[in-house]
Amino acid sequence: MPLPPLTESIVKNHANANSWSRGEAYYNSGAVSDLVQRGTQIQASVEDSDLNPYRITLQFDAGGIPSAYCTCPYEFEGWCKHIVATALTCIRKPKAIVDRPTLPQLLDRLDPLQTQRLVQALVKEQPDLIDAIDRQVTLLTATTTPAKKPTQTPRRPPIDVKPFRQQVKQIIRDGLRDLEDGYEDDPTTSSLLEVIVQAQTLTEKDRPDSAIAILEAIADTLIQDWDDLADYGLDSEEVTDALNTALTEAILSGELDEEQKIDMLVRIAEWQDTLGSLDMSEAAVQQGWDYPPLQQVLQGNITDQGAWDGESPDFADDLALIRLRVLDRQGRDEEYLYLAEAEGQTVPYFTKLIEMGEIEAVMEIAGEMITTPEEAFAIAQALHEQGEMTEALAIAQAGLLLPTDNESRRFPLATWTSDLAEALGETQTALEARIVAYKAQPSFQDYRRIQDLAGQNWSKIRPELLQALQHRGQWNLVRVKVDIFLYEGMVEEAIQALNRDSFYNDLIYRVMEAAISVNPQWVIDNGKQLAEPIMDQKKADRYTEAVQWLQQVRLGYLQLGQQTQWSEYREELMQLHARKPKLMGLFQQLGR
Repeated sequence: MPLPPLTESIVKNHANANSWSRGEAYYNSGAVSDLVQRGTQIQASVEDSDLNPYRITLQFDAGGIPSAYCTCPYEFEGWCKHIVATALTCIRKPKAIVDRPTLPQLLDRLDPLQTQRLVQALVKEQPDLIDAIDRQVTLLTATTTPAKKPTQTPRRPPIDVKPFRQQVKQIIRDGLRDLEDGYEDDPTTSSLLEVIVQAQTLTEKDRPDSAIAILEAIADTLIQDWDDLADYGLDSEEVTDALNTALTEAILSGELDEEQKIDMLVRIAEWQDTLGSLDMSEAAVQQGWDYPPLQQVLQGNITDQGAWDGESPDFADDLALIRLRVLDRQGRDEEYLYLAEAEGQTVPYFTKLIEMGEIEAVMEIAGEMITTPEEAFAIAQALHEQGEMTEALAIAQAGLLLPTDNESRRFPLATWTSDLAEALGETQTALEARIVAYKAQPSFQDYRRIQDLAGQNWSKIRPELLQALQHRGQWNLVRVKVDIFLYEGMVEEAIQALNRDSFYNDLIYRVMEAAISVNPQWVIDNGKQLAEPIMDQKKADRYTEAVQWLQQVRLGYLQLGQQTQWSEYREELMQLHARKPKLMGLFQQLGR
């Protein structure tokens, strides 16, 4: 599959200013290597200061890159610097990408005997793979059991759950060992969630009985040993939430007889004593699909109470979404739409209409039902995926006008709208949306983009943008303010932006270079404040940095015509720090 139309503007929109600048530096240093494309996935390695390079995975489709992953610990907004560097390499050096076969293509080359030998060779190299193979074989060869059995016959699981019990036990043992060794992060949750996902996969493959059996095994095993983990302060909430969701969907995807329902309710009560609330699963067992208010909704009788008899519980939205997933898999489109409407699930409601090709209906009722920018964004994207570009742009534009309690929440929709409008040749719409994006979350990239889109109208728009920026006081806008103010030659404004947060040394240096001819006294004062503590505290590894600040101090004195004052200050420093040979050597770089 050819690469999507990826541009540097798109990459910038996915990253904050710091990740963009550092990612570009990584690209320029040649840190990206081993670019391989396999189908709709690109993988690469990026060298960092650590011993082992980080691995990056970009998943793409015809519309762009919906997901990007890096093995680094980055946890902030947008893409990390390694992903940025990889994306830039794809854009600027596409010939560096090596096209390789996908896994299905590789396996298609092998006959059954060769495939068996391959698996044996891999297990020989990595013996632990045998446990994963055991679980996967169990999943692939599992069969479902009849919905109802004679009461005198004990209920037996429709799948061998031993491998999953063993996996959970091993995860807990490994976690306890890590905690005993002083490991501070949670060593178990992510691994337990992966086991739960395996059960969810079976539900999606119409094998809910097998999914329930695995989830029961997971819960039974957890309650045996969870107290040991809890002694180290581990919280079961994330695991319990995932278990609750997976179990609810499995229950609603199959059919439990009365005996099985009673058994399930007893077991849920037992699990809750240790793991916490599984109230949604409990409701799924009790209600099933025969709950009278739900049945009324599914028949098209929609009231203000929705699918509930009385006040709906806190988990009502989550339960509605799970029911919608089940209805969707079963192809029950009309009931899907009734339930989505009754439970106020606007995005699923419109997405289903779009999938059904009911575009005129979507456009007719969108203004009445879409109430937030987030809803408008999701629905516009769904239209875009179906090739309805004009309609997608109309919904997106309307979404930008909807009220929100946080203006920054408009940003994703606004940037997307601007890009789409520009692609459709709607320059004025692209400009208006980009201004909304800038006001929601200012960036230097959007400031420049607005300038390009505005053309001859830039002089009218520019004051409004600068005023909006000056009125924003967030600490994380320091870099944006400095970039824009220096670009516009507004040095004093850049200095004011720094005064609130003066720990951005690279920004301070840039402002100093610009301020030499405008406010040399500020350069002198701040250069001294930065250089003197380094020298006084004998931070030898930072002496070079101190001398760089002193170079700016020197230029400030010279700009003021105070050569004598500079020479006196330099001599004073040399006398004060005469016993620091490394510093004295660096002082020779300073002009007299």
